[in-house]
Amino acid sequence: MKYQKLDEKYIWHPFTHLKYQNKNIVVTKAKGVYLYTEDGRKILDAIGSWWVNVHGHTHPYIANKIQQQLNKMEHCIFSGFTHPPAIELAHKLSQIVPIKHPKVFYSDNGSTAVEVGIKMALQYFYNQGLVHKNKIIAFKNSYHGDTFGGMSVAERNVFNLPFKKKLFKTYFIDVPNAKNISFVRQQLIKYLNKEDVAAFIFEPLVQGAAGMTMYEAKYLDELIHICKQYKALTIADEVFTGFGKTGKLFASEYLKNKPDIICLSKGLTGGFLPLGVSICNQEVYNAFVDLDKTKTFYHGHSFTANPLMCTAALANIELIEKTDFLDKIKQIEKWHKQFVQTICSHPLVKDVRYKGIILAIEIKTKDKTHYLNNMSEMIETFFLQKNILLRPLGNVLYLVPPVIIQENELNTIYSAIKQFLQYLSTSKFS
Repeated sequence: MKYQKLDEKYIWHPFTHLKYQNKNIVVTKAKGVYLYTEDGRKILDAIGSWWVNVHGHTHPYIANKIQQQLNKMEHCIFSGFTHPPAIELAHKLSQIVPIKHPKVFYSDNGSTAVEVGIKMALQYFYNQGLVHKNKIIAFKNSYHGDTFGGMSVAERNVFNLPFKKKLFKTYFIDVPNAKNISFVRQQLIKYLNKEDVAAFIFEPLVQGAAGMTMYEAKYLDELIHICKQYKALTIADEVFTGFGKTGKLFASEYLKNKPDIICLSKGLTGGFLPLGVSICNQEVYNAFVDLDKTKTFYHGHSFTANPLMCTAALANIELIEKTDFLDKIKQIEKWHKQFVQTICSHPLVKDVRYKGIILAIEIKTKDKTHYLNNMSEMIETFFLQKNILLRPLGNVLYLVPPVIIQENELNTIYSAIKQFLQYLSTSKFS
């Protein structure tokens, strides 16, 4: 296993416990919903390779479009210059995102898309001389990436613990539900009354890294409405939820009150190449249009709006429009619903939730639900032995499959989940 030995010798992998890590599985080919390994295995990718893959691996339509662009231009500077893929993608995004008169700012990953959104919001008020408007409101248990701004507006937990003292202060409120909405409303208004809030950032409807926790659009709508009354900006972090995860192209489409800024990445290119965008409305953009050069948005990346990345994103959106994409998501949701009915009363299922292509099963354990719950390794190992890739969030087992997944492939996963619950029933974890 030549590659595995070289990997172990030279590479530091993300989110990996280095002391007890297993040998990494070497994938040499990917096609559809499957990963093919160096040692001859065929593994069903049930999480879209960290939530990015939309139409299946190496989809020929996207691959061919990238190849065509590669023969024209691989990259060019994006300050003082522009190019057709970036222009066409921005135009296409402006037609589908739930923001009026949008302006597209390119970056290169989800964390940075959020970082840009936060900086836009803070400088929006700074440019108007409202320098005291420098605080952000966010939900408890949120995750917005691993840059310092993203960590600052996220739950203080294992993801950012070593940097806790370096993070800027954020006001945190509870995620709303039927029981606490009145209290959450009061929390929000209390912070807005401090008159120092620039923006409210949120993961619409689903908090991914928190364990696929879900909440209703009507409560988020109410909070956004309050923010608008107080003239605080709203930022929708749709890095995870964008491009069909929740049943609509964007989770913000469930809302009557639309955000001022939307952050996108992951599924943006169909899983082919890294690309991030932060899309703001005209009002936010106008705050940066001034003769005073200090009001310029001084943010950029060497590979901003890379033509290959933009081409991949365009091809992804074209595929969505050419196929029965949203209808297929509705079908997957129906299959999830049918399966949920067969396991929801299982004594080891603490909670089960689904929306769009997302299915999350919270396993009952002796320890509390948490990212570091020891159940994680057991879940991942059990399913890998059955050639199914699941990367649980602690004791939360979840699916976010590519939309091309077939019923028989989902049934294979469902059957394995039932086997896992049966296995747990006879183990020391029961």
